[in-house]
Amino acid sequence: MHVFMKLFQKTYFRLKLFTIKQIFTNYFKSKKTGIAFLNMIIFSQKKNQEDFNLMPIPHSTTNSVHRRQNPLTGEWVLVSPHRSKRPWQGQNEDIDTPASPSYDPECYLCPENRRISGDQNPSFDSTFVFTNDFAALQPSSDSPLASNSDQPKNEILISEAATGTSRVICYSPDHSKSLAEMSAPEIASIVECWHDQIEELSSNYQWIQIFENKGSIMGCSQPHPHGQIWAGDFIPTQISIKDARQKAFMEKTGKNLLQEYLITELASRERVVVENDDWVAVVPYWAAWPFETMLTPKRHITRLNELTPPEEISLAQALQELAIRYDNMFHTSFPYSMGWHFAPFWKDARQIEHWQLHACFYPPLLRSATVKKFMVGYEMLAEPQRDLTPEQAAAILQSQSTTHYKTTSGTAA
Repeated sequence: MHVFMKLFQKTYFRLKLFTIKQIFTNYFKSKKTGIAFLNMIIFSQKKNQEDFNLMPIPHSTTNSVHRRQNPLTGEWVLVSPHRSKRPWQGQNEDIDTPASPSYDPECYLCPENRRISGDQNPSFDSTFVFTNDFAALQPSSDSPLASNSDQPKNEILISEAATGTSRVICYSPDHSKSLAEMSAPEIASIVECWHDQIEELSSNYQWIQIFENKGSIMGCSQPHPHGQIWAGDFIPTQISIKDARQKAFMEKTGKNLLQEYLITELASRERVVVENDDWVAVVPYWAAWPFETMLTPKRHITRLNELTPPEEISLAQALQELAIRYDNMFHTSFPYSMGWHFAPFWKDARQIEHWQLHACFYPPLLRSATVKKFMVGYEMLAEPQRDLTPEQAAAILQSQSTTHYKTTSGTAA
């Protein structure tokens, strides 16, 4: 055992270790990088042989415990870099390795298949949108709240009626392709679909939430690559908070909050992980999730449907690169929840120049394809906490190839 520990302390590259009966997931201290951890990913299982990846954690500029504030929400994040050394004996998630077929006759979202509602999908060749068979929001409400607005108000038990619609966007007819494995033109079709859906829904609803839950670990109930759109006649909590914070910043400084933040990020480049002519993705200074990122346009844009056709194409390219970097990090289909935030569609002529379009990616994986971050205990009761600094996370993402690992390993479908 001690022989193997010494070998890990001296080596920072992929190792092939034979006849190992126990998978190591503990952190080990290294003279060269300060803190390194054993990032285990199983690519294949051969007789009496297992493959491992050892990913070094870049050196942190500080080991001091500190807090960082998210200017968009006002929330604080506790950063504890020294905890990167602690061993892990907690839960490991199963790696989702089986290759998916391009078409699954049992899938509710594949072309021409029948959904649980009994409706049959058309033979689509690009994106396909339909109203969710189990919609969380509905166009009309039979709630007594909708008709009894004159009832006495309770100052503690407060509620209101909510109406809207919930839609599903199938990204592609191909059951096997996530964003990371789709071509840029295919992703551009999704961006165009987002644009068209916003144009349609904004005439009736104040808020339109575009999002994707990727992977069963994130609660995704359908493996076929897809996203969702929920539109409602109310402004959700997170959007209300971001609206107030961005507005207050502009009133105080005369400047757009995220545009000013982007200037800082592009000057230092320490947390930039994807960049092209129109878009930048960074690990935010205030990131709460281990490999959280934010994607935003370089120019001032308040809403997603304001993008020009060239900006939609470059957005597709940025999304593709970011998704590939995520997958390559642990050689797995990297799970996340992501979504777009932009100015709501208020029906009055209020000012929205304080808004800046941005997408948030919240991936749960922490140390490997099998170990995820849990927002529990202190994080549920007090405030989010992280060990890996945003700068260390950005360095790891920056080091990933922009060619998908399945292509380079010859396992692409």
